[in-house]
Amino acid sequence: MTTLLWSIALLVVLGACAYLRVSLLTATAAAAIMLTAGWTLDVVGLWGGIIFLVIALPLNISSIRQSLITRPLLKLYRGIMPEMSSTEKEAIDAGTTWWEADLFAGNPNWKKLHNYPTARLSAEEQAFLDGPVNEVCRMVNEHQVSHELADLPADVWQYLKDNGFFAMIIKKKYGGLEFSAYAQSRVLQKLAGISSELASTVGVPNSLGPGELLQHYGTAEQQDYYLPRLAKGLEVPCFALTSPEAGSDAGSIPDYGVVCKGMWKGEEVLGMKLTWNKRYITLAPIATVLGLAFKLRDPERLLGGEEELGITCALIPTDVEGVETGRRHFPLNCMFQNGPTRGKDVFVPLSFIIGGPKMAGQGWRMLVECLSVGRGITLPSNSAGGVKTAALATGAYARIRRQFKLPIGKLEGIEEPMARIGGNAYLMDAVTSLTTTGIDLGEKPSVISAIVKYHLTDRMQKCVIDAMDIHGGKGVCLGPNNYLGRGYQAAPIAITVEGANILTRSMIIYGQGAIRCHPYVLAEMDSAFDKDVRQGLNKFDAALFGHIGFTISNLVRSVWMGLTGSRFSNAPYGDKTKRYYQHMNRFSANLALLSDLAMATLGGNLKRKERISARLGDMLSQLYLASATLKRYQDEGRQTEDLPLVQWAVEDALFKLQASLDELLDNFPAGLGGVLRVLLLPFGRPLKRPSDVLDHKVAKIMQTPCASRERLGQGQFWEACDNNPVGVQEQTFKDILAAEPLYDKVCKAAGKRLPFMWLDKVAAEGKALGILSDAEIALLEKAEIGRMKSINVDDFDPAELVAQITGSKSQEQAA
Repeated sequence: MTTLLWSIALLVVLGACAYLRVSLLTATAAAAIMLTAGWTLDVVGLWGGIIFLVIALPLNISSIRQSLITRPLLKLYRGIMPEMSSTEKEAIDAGTTWWEADLFAGNPNWKKLHNYPTARLSAEEQAFLDGPVNEVCRMVNEHQVSHELADLPADVWQYLKDNGFFAMIIKKKYGGLEFSAYAQSRVLQKLAGISSELASTVGVPNSLGPGELLQHYGTAEQQDYYLPRLAKGLEVPCFALTSPEAGSDAGSIPDYGVVCKGMWKGEEVLGMKLTWNKRYITLAPIATVLGLAFKLRDPERLLGGEEELGITCALIPTDVEGVETGRRHFPLNCMFQNGPTRGKDVFVPLSFIIGGPKMAGQGWRMLVECLSVGRGITLPSNSAGGVKTAALATGAYARIRRQFKLPIGKLEGIEEPMARIGGNAYLMDAVTSLTTTGIDLGEKPSVISAIVKYHLTDRMQKCVIDAMDIHGGKGVCLGPNNYLGRGYQAAPIAITVEGANILTRSMIIYGQGAIRCHPYVLAEMDSAFDKDVRQGLNKFDAALFGHIGFTISNLVRSVWMGLTGSRFSNAPYGDKTKRYYQHMNRFSANLALLSDLAMATLGGNLKRKERISARLGDMLSQLYLASATLKRYQDEGRQTEDLPLVQWAVEDALFKLQASLDELLDNFPAGLGGVLRVLLLPFGRPLKRPSDVLDHKVAKIMQTPCASRERLGQGQFWEACDNNPVGVQEQTFKDILAAEPLYDKVCKAAGKRLPFMWLDKVAAEGKALGILSDAEIALLEKAEIGRMKSINVDDFDPAELVAQITGSKSQEQAA
């Protein structure tokens, strides 16, 4: 019995050391104390002590450990892991890691998360949102843009230029607005609720484009010339990266430049002949300055270096001879300016390279660093803004529209998709706030930007489909009063651009995350190929044994939290969110463990096992989405009335995480899935999807004027102006709710149940009965006008639907 008790105590002590992640020396000391106790109790004999010393001494004496263990393993590691190419290394090194690294580490520091500052707008930024942003929202008629003009109106273009909409990222010393990333996000969210064309037009110049690249890498001369002109709208920029043969695989662009001498403005200068064929370039048809990515060659070594210099970025005025722009693509009836650009043997000076000749071949690093910021703002913000507007608009419509003598929002079949829209709107706003907070803290979160680009555009598309299902014919029939149809058409564009979602999920999120977020893998890779052999061995030794301890710790944590349901793990609050934090502790440890096991069993082949990689990436992503939701709840004062939104969002994210974990275990390499399932999920899957009761609570918030509903749609444009059908409907929603007691009053006085329609007739009956005031009669009449506007759809003279043919060539073809 003594031996059994001592053995159990030893396992507990060693397990606690692993769980708490103490140092190797501390764990060795703890084991030594237990062995001493065992010796005293006559449980451990001489041979036990000898075995302990044989193991402990080499592990704790670095010279012996390196000679016997580390050096042979380093040699084996070098043989298994090929050295990274310069392109791969630049992509891995680009940007920074932030909160996602904590989630990957198996032991999230929740205090750290909640200590990040709450996102706030400055007075200047708030004034811009309340002033110019609201004004341009009033100016834009989505039907006019998408059906009649195929473009934003000329006065809108001029307003955007005059008021600095294209200069949000440009520093004030150059005449820009120099807004925070959070402010940029709020601007784009509000614009996206009105028009996807408007949001895209404003978003792209403030994302990956000449302005961003110039500020980080441009020469003083380039900055002084271009940035003030970009800030004033005197230049319209675009950035041409994507080619027909190189979409998401941007590193394989075939466009090229050759260093040579040529004539420029009457003088022979050293320059480049550029040949390119680009597609899908936003603002290209109207751009005055073209940011161009190409592969630069120097076959005559005129620059004195390599022949193949690599990807380079340059600024090319579009009026240079040979530059072709002007033609447009037709992306799913979303009429933002987008089109091709071409050039063949276009000669320009080397000074056109962004940053000058010294930056030749540095374009890939420039692009991936800037993309990690822009990709974290523009498309996620556009997606969040669209869903926030759709959430409140759908809630209002579901309360106004009646079927079977009930508002359709009271039907359980409608509550289910409504809850998805409302829960996602809360989550997506939370995610954009946390992500832009990181950017404003100086981070360039390449992994997070991939997570939010994929998941927010994906959730946006699904929410728009849900909203269309609820609206039925109202969503299907396009026209000035349709606020969903064009967004539904445009949703696949966001899915496709800035790294297609399939690629982002299956390769980028985890491909970068596994290396960048893991506390030891990148250090192992770097040390393995260190030119200084001694230094490399020391670094590899530290990383290797840190990695081993990390893996053991995550194994112990995973098993313990699986057995206990993670009920004893730390959580910053003891309220209804406590279990969410505890489940995330468990899944974080699972992710870290499974990552190490996947890398150990597959090695370099892991990047080719895209479905394994995708599921690991899903786990990391859902942890980030859930933690952002909890951060928002904290930042907004833990408003208990918002709990249904918080609970739905977190439970949905964690249920999706659990599904990815389950599928991963079903397909885990080397036949380990069954064993791991017993260790990690000993009692089966612990989580369920959001319940019907929770769906009902979320749907009710969306249909009830309250502080939670206002927070759900905060920052969007709700003014009831002529060009804003969601604003008009929002006013009708309030009018209908105010009219319902008056309707009940008339029905009671009349002694019969009138249909809830023709409210103007109800008003007339109430007037005849002498029970309604003039103001109440006016309210019922107003509510009826709004009700019919909300449930009706637009119709047209057939001639209005015929595409207008302009230009002599088109007229000749028509004739």
